[in-house]
Amino acid sequence: MAVVRWRDWAGEGLEHCVCRRDDSGLTLEGVVAGTRHGLYGGHYFVRTDAVFRTRDVRVEYVNGPRLHVGSDGEGHWRDLIGNRPIPALDGCIDVDIGITPATNALPIKRLKLREHESRDIVVAYVPLPDQVEGDFLPRRAEQRYTCLTPDRRYRYDGVFRAFSAELEVDASGLVLDYPDTFRRIPATA
Repeated sequence: MAVVRWRDWAGEGLEHCVCRRDDSGLTLEGVVAGTRHGLYGGHYFVRTDAVFRTRDVRVEYVNGPRLHVGSDGEGHWRDLIGNRPIPALDGCIDVDIGITPATNALPIKRLKLREHESRDIVVAYVPLPDQVEGDFLPRRAEQRYTCLTPDRRYRYDGVFRAFSAELEVDASGLVLDYPDTFRRIPATA
């Protein structure tokens, strides 16, 4: 089990995340008091299978919307609150929750990229509170991951928003620094 905390780059927001791994997969659970695009509070829970394919996602914003979606691990998603399929997410294996850097670990762990290898993927992107339009559901987003140093440094390209960042990660694949967005707070004894 890993317990990590991040601050937003400006130093005003805070996140607390617990990452657990066992034979059945990985779980990420965290709470965020965020400041990007306005003030918000949120809670998230993500569960993967043993090969890091996202299976269960829950996100709830304080005094705001909540979602609960599930995937079969093969890229077919279902809204578990509305009990309906989400065909717009067909082919998405990973989730990217906009309020946390924790979910960057999912494709990093799943793809197992070699040095200088890149992979284009589509993810189920969960928007920040101010980006929610209509039903609160993930939307399809194109991304690219490139391994710069195996198990240490990756370039993330948010193709869907013309954004790029070089991410340093720890042995668990969790982000240490996400330039201009998040910084890991060193653990204290």
